[in-house]
Amino acid sequence: MTTAPFRCSAASVERGEAPAGTASTVRAFLLIEHPGPWGVEALRDARLPDGLGPRIAAAAAAARVRPLLVRRPARTRGEGSAAGLRVIAASCLPGGTRLESGVLDDPHQVLDLDLVSLRAGGSSGLDPHDGTVLAVCTHGRHDACCAELGRPVAAALAAAHPEETWEVSHIGGDRYAGNLLLLPDGLYYGRLDPDAAIAVAAATARGHVELDHLRGRTAYPMAVQAAEVALRRALGETRRDAVCWTGRSVEGPATNPVTTAVFAVAGESWSVRVRTLAGPPARLTCRASRDDPTPRHEVEAVAREDAG
Repeated sequence: MTTAPFRCSAASVERGEAPAGTASTVRAFLLIEHPGPWGVEALRDARLPDGLGPRIAAAAAAARVRPLLVRRPARTRGEGSAAGLRVIAASCLPGGTRLESGVLDDPHQVLDLDLVSLRAGGSSGLDPHDGTVLAVCTHGRHDACCAELGRPVAAALAAAHPEETWEVSHIGGDRYAGNLLLLPDGLYYGRLDPDAAIAVAAATARGHVELDHLRGRTAYPMAVQAAEVALRRALGETRRDAVCWTGRSVEGPATNPVTTAVFAVAGESWSVRVRTLAGPPARLTCRASRDDPTPRHEVEAVAREDAG
């Protein structure tokens, strides 16, 4: 009898893990076009010249910017940049998001970009880019689920939105594949199939979020991400910019902290109380060799702050 290979996404669904509150916490991204192969660790293993990958990784880490590799779906090499290296930079600060892009003559010019400014909401030195990036994780060498579930999603989005769609290296949360990073808003979506991805893109074009697959806003702490999704559900509010995080407090032990996040919505102040717990240990990726806790967020209260 042949045993089916372990797949972290199927195991996560079986455990009933909710995607809300699971987006990687990142304020700025640097996307570098590289058709592949990417290897297990994209920047380290990709065939960039002169050890450039580790140098870019070090510069990005110093500026606290997340570097990723991108390519056009289905490895359509002819659709890449005609000459030079395509680079996209995004600042995901709510209320001040920024998207830039450019083609560099020399890959080493990536090291000249102002990543500190980018993380602070300023310019990296690239040109402003008007539009949206739909980046689907298809990094199969990092995790099998990302390739198996991500590539159909990338293909569907590329057919409908060819200019906006990219395949991207590991963005975090393999068990929620297919995963989509939407820039410059910094929204993570998970558990997407092709139809759901098309629905997310359509909602984005209308200025809305799609709550059933929303993992969170990457500029927020994870508990605040979960709180935003819960508040939006409670209010039936899907307009992308209608909910603004204004503050939080955290209490209790580090093992199960309680976060109270405060949001402004249509002139009113709302608070959401979320308890974060460590669930039973499990294999969180397809390549994992050990079990790790499965964090989960429990919403304890949603209340209008100025209620009489």
